[in-house]
Amino acid sequence: MKKVVVIGSNGLLGQTLVNKLYNHSDYQLYAMASGENRNEDLRELKFISIDLMDLKKLKIQLNLLEPQYVINALAMTNVDACELNQEDCKRINTDFVTELAAYCKELKAHLIHISTDFIFDGLEGFYSEEDVPNPVNYYGWSKLWSEQAVQDSGLVYSILRTIVVYGKLKQMKRNNIVLWIKETLEKGQTLNLVDDQFRMPTYVGSLADACILCMEKNAVGIFNISGRDLMSVYDMGLEIAAYYHLDKNLIKKVQTSSLTQPAKRPSKTGFILDKAIKKLRFQPLTLVEGLKLME
Repeated sequence: MKKVVVIGSNGLLGQTLVNKLYNHSDYQLYAMASGENRNEDLRELKFISIDLMDLKKLKIQLNLLEPQYVINALAMTNVDACELNQEDCKRINTDFVTELAAYCKELKAHLIHISTDFIFDGLEGFYSEEDVPNPVNYYGWSKLWSEQAVQDSGLVYSILRTIVVYGKLKQMKRNNIVLWIKETLEKGQTLNLVDDQFRMPTYVGSLADACILCMEKNAVGIFNISGRDLMSVYDMGLEIAAYYHLDKNLIKKVQTSSLTQPAKRPSKTGFILDKAIKKLRFQPLTLVEGLKLME
């Protein structure tokens, strides 16, 4: 049985991974996060509460566990917060990953790291793993630097780039696009959604499955992982409203230029998923398929 450590186990992806790996016959799971364990239902979960930014303590814990796999589900993902707090963003998204990669190299552990479509400028859309990154905001740069640190470290790695991750948990610290749209419409409030930004929304369970597939297949390299549908944020809202039988007339179409956001956004991302489908046997979902799995 191989040991796997999920770092950032209290977040949306982290909790989803923990739930999927908890009773997995091939893996001995260790969950690691700052604060109290949010996976309260899993009574026998091996949970380690640790200040993940205390790199010395992190290294000691990893040395004690000697995992074969480490999944890094920790990130600062609020794009505007990253733009306004660049020091924190770099510390969490880049510097932490650089040190973690070095520790994993020493342990001969396979690191699975999560990246983003925001490493691209969005001028073309439908990016492959080989396309040249060109971020338009600090969040994108911080994640690109983390990718480069992982690649330069010389360790065995999988980098999974993903797009607009959504899902639902019992204990959630922050919202995601599906829950935000659903809850706003349920309150009868108006929503302004842009129709000139295009994304491929990704169900968190799919991203967690891709992480597990990387371990099962010992897959090395960069893989695009997302949902199947490319759609504007406005159309995303309409589809979510239709699925939950909510009033789509509350959704108003706006342009990105009308918003006052600290960070610039790429206009059209989207991924070519052929590599992940072929090498990992990854199965991308439509938005509606993902919404059904949320229930």
